This record gives sequence, C-alpha cells and structure tokens, in this order.
Amino acid sequence: MSKVIRIHQYGGPEQMRLEALPAPHPGPDEVVIRQEAIGVNFIDIYFRTGLYKFPALPGTPGTEGVGVIEAVGSNVHTLQVGQRVAYAGVLGAYADRRAIAASRVVPVPPDIAPEIAAAALLRGMTAYCLLHDVRPLAAGETILVHSAAGGVGLFLCQWARHLGARVIGVVSSPAKAELARANGANEVLVGTDDLPARVRALTDGALVPVVYDATGRDNFIASLDCLAPRGLMVSYGNASGEVTDISASMLAARGSLYLTRPTLTTYVAQRIALETASGAVFEAIRAGVLKVVIGQTFTLDTAADAHIALASRATTGSTILVP
Repeated sequence: MSKVIRIHQYGGPEQMRLEALPAPHPGPDEVVIRQEAIGVNFIDIYFRTGLYKFPALPGTPGTEGVGVIEAVGSNVHTLQVGQRVAYAGVLGAYADRRAIAASRVVPVPPDIAPEIAAAALLRGMTAYCLLHDVRPLAAGETILVHSAAGGVGLFLCQWARHLGARVIGVVSSPAKAELARANGANEVLVGTDDLPARVRALTDGALVPVVYDATGRDNFIASLDCLAPRGLMVSYGNASGEVTDISASMLAARGSLYLTRPTLTTYVAQRIALETASGAVFEAIRAGVLKVVIGQTFTLDTAADAHIALASRATTGSTILVP
C-alpha cells in the first residue's frame, strides 16, 4: 500500500486527506519512486483551492520530490532501480510512492542530500529561468525582488548577486530582512508602503529595469510604479491573489512597460531545457552560489499545517514534507 494525500473537493487545508491506496506500478515509460522528501510550494495551494484545476478529482497536490527508484517500465533504459532522482512540475507529489514519466526525472548527484534537492530543484530552476531565460540579467543592473526571504526569493538574491547585480529585496518583517541580507540582498525594504518612492530614493530616481514578484494582486500596481521606462514586470506567483483588471494603457502610461507571467513548466518543457536548468541548480549548490535554507519540515500527515504556514507567510526559505 501507499500513503497519498488526496483532495476530493477544492477548498481549505482541511480538504487534504491522507489515504491508503494500492502501491503504484510503472507504465512502460514510467518509473516508480519511493519518495524521501517532497517540496511544498505555493502552486500546491493554488491546486488545493481550485485556482488551478486538477485533471480530475480526487487529485493529489505537490509538484516536486526526490526519491529512490523502486521499479522501471519496460521502455526505460537510462534509469535503474536504486538510483536517486528528482523532479519538479509534475502533479502528484504528496505521496510516499508515486509513478512518474521517466522523461521528467533527473538524477540527483550523490553529494547532494535528498532533502536539499527537494528544497532546491523547483525553486532553483525557477530562479535560473527568471534570471537567464525570461530576461538575461546583466552585471551592474539593479533589480527588485519581492518575498526576498522566501524559497525562490532567497535563490534570486543569491544568484543575482553572484551574477553581479544589485539586489533590492522586499520582505514583511525585520527578521526576514536579516535573512535576505545574509543571502545576497544589498538593500532590504520592510513592507510595501510607499514602495515606489523608496525604490526611487535608493536608485537616485532611476527606478529599476525589472521587478520579480510572486505576491500577485496586492503589490502589482506598486511594482509597476517601481519600473524604469521599458522595464519588465515579472509576475510569477499569486500569493495574495490573482492579478486581474489589467489594461494595456496601464503599461503605456508608465513608460512602455513589458509584462510577463512565466511558469516553470513552459520553460523546462523540453528535455534539454530540463537538463540544463536542473544541472545549473545542482552545480550552483556545489559551488556555493546557492545556499539552501530549509526553514520548515513537516510530515506527510501534517501537510495541512504546511499549507497554513505557507499561506500565512510565516515561513522562511524552503518547506519540505517527509513521508
């Protein structure tokens, strides 16, 4: 048998139920993984609430995990039983065992612990794509990073600082400000009151060429007002709610701005892109460019508590589940 969190109805954390199901068997192109660590991300909350829809209900949340292969399908020849692998962006992670397409997993280097890989892969690949693919970051540029003490935010601060950028972080508390500073932020703003004015002061009136924002609705307009002419608004999350009622004239009036809503799934859809991004993350961890901060660990049967903590912004760094 396998332990699986399933959602039969969209709603609050109480909708997540731990159930016993028959152990999975691999399809011809799949592997079965005994999971060792599972990443918890805001996208899991989006699926639980119904902002994003499961293909069908009941559904199992979670898109990131690390584990050891227990069985391989008949068409799988590049992976083997006993090998540790990781994945990101594939629904169904909240389980102690799962079947998954072999094409969507990547080997975990032996010198990287499973907890570190689970805490880093999705967030790290997100940061990699934001800084290299969505808009290649140049040394000397100044960027604004919301949720700078969160899982992706810390990686953005670390990696951008390594690339030679000046990082202005935005956080919700003095404690989170200290964490952001310790992980690469040059300056940190606590709270979003008068955010454009404070950014203008820090940049001698120039504002910034790019804003990275995972909070969504609450900070969207203020973030637009932090951008220099022809700047790029990168809205990659909805922590405070979905951004709606956008008009093209809002971008025009602020200096011919650009807006993108990227998702990691799109950027690593091709196998070569997945290998490039995951390889960059593992190498950055090895090189000390990325320092993985696991702020919270929950067990699979307390996944609801993990969602409550994440939604209340009480977390720092990455959050993981252990089966």
